[in-house]
Amino acid sequence: MRAEDCIFFQLGRANRAGTRFLNRRVADLGITAVQAMALFFLAEADDVTSVHLGKRLQLDSATLTGLLDRLTAAGLAGRRADPSDRRAVRILLTEAGRAKVKRIKTLVADASREFLAALTPEERLILKSLLKKIR
Repeated sequence: MRAEDCIFFQLGRANRAGTRFLNRRVADLGITAVQAMALFFLAEADDVTSVHLGKRLQLDSATLTGLLDRLTAAGLAGRRADPSDRRAVRILLTEAGRAKVKRIKTLVADASREFLAALTPEERLILKSLLKKIR
């Protein structure tokens, strides 16, 4: 097998291409693709523990801490102590974060369609199904 044919190489390249593509789409909002997805997830389930958000984003705690520091500094998210577990921190969207999420949802939907434009609708469904199965 050639190195270029390795599935891990191919998945890595596809991931980098997708991240670069989304980074370009959300750059005007002053955020990165990962920050956009964090805000998107918070819009779906706000006021969650940092552990929960880290699992959804599949980020380790050190990477998540830096991400949350940047979102907090930008006024898009906030942290608060978890009243039921003093070791836990809860993450929530601010008003500015909620406003930005509206724009993010539109940009992500448009970017998803554009990124997969070369595929037929059936191929898109198959790709999504296969990626879920692999995960």
